[in-house]
Amino acid sequence: MKSKAIITLAVAMLFCACNRQNLQHEQDRFCTKSGKTLDFTCIKHSSIRLTYGETEIEFDPVENIEPKTDYSTIPKADYIFVTHEHYDHFDTTAIKKLSKPTTKIITNKKCRETLGRGKAMENGDKIELQGILVEAVPAYNTTPENLKFHPKGRDNGFVVTIDGLRIYVAGDTEDIPEMKHLKNIDIAFLPCNQPYTMTPKQLANAAKMINPKVLYPYHLGDTDINEIVKELQGCNIEIRIRNF
Repeated sequence: MKSKAIITLAVAMLFCACNRQNLQHEQDRFCTKSGKTLDFTCIKHSSIRLTYGETEIEFDPVENIEPKTDYSTIPKADYIFVTHEHYDHFDTTAIKKLSKPTTKIITNKKCRETLGRGKAMENGDKIELQGILVEAVPAYNTTPENLKFHPKGRDNGFVVTIDGLRIYVAGDTEDIPEMKHLKNIDIAFLPCNQPYTMTPKQLANAAKMINPKVLYPYHLGDTDINEIVKELQGCNIEIRIRNF
């Protein structure tokens, strides 16, 4: 299905986007504001690898959910972000394999307690990591029968700004009102699988609030991708469907 949600060629060129295959993992390349390259590797589910020059960043690395991933074959991480403590986001084995003595782990309070190390951030906190600005933003359920999965105030989404490029990794959340305050987002990763995260309609509402230039639906489960595309028809957002 060809959707009107795909952005114009001019905006696509702004990001210097090029798609390619790297073994079984899909990669996308973007250009930062000063023309440096930043690569995203879509590992699976909610696991994302980001490479910026010599800097390696991992979001929610997990080995044993299918397809299994051997993180010993992936370069050691400089920064590991963990949104919350659920097994499909927080994996101590993967973190151990990705860690080196200088690796910094950024997470929530519960994961920090379990690991015995790392930086615990709360919603609204901001830190800077060698020129990379990190903002911890809310991630929670709003549907009454699903509040038990992700209660308000416990988990984080992250907005990471690298050389002017603003990346939002939402973690597990529904279309919460705080998303209206996220400004100038270039790339957004939004989850879509009820009852844990969003329906396609909720994801579309979230995308309209955030208005990213590029949208990656992720954490998909059995979600019908066509429903997401249909809901976002007519929006000036490029939707990139990857093998999450």
